Amino acid sequence: MTAHVPVRPFALVLGLLLVLTVAEVVLAYFHVPPAMMLTALLGLSVLKAGYIMAYFMHLKFERFGLFLLLVPATVFCILLFLGFLPDAGRGMMEGA
Repeated sequence: MTAHVPVRPFALVLGLLLVLTVAEVVLAYFHVPPAMMLTALLGLSVLKAGYIMAYFMHLKFERFGLFLLLVPATVFCILLFLGFLPDAGRGMMEGA
């Protein structure tokens, strides 16, 4: 016998993810300063990734210890990415 899984929460999260994606696309068409746009797009992407991990990877129903393992690792990866970000455009400027 299979367990009954309610579809409604997943449909709501899917709708929320679609709305956030549309917001990202609309934001790309506005002429805002690059720093503000990058901050908004990164924030929306982190929010979307959190919802995807929580609902579609079923981490919402896991133990709290797993959460305590994943959050610092995610923050570390983001900080590592931001640490190398200033060097990303260096090769293009030098004519690599």
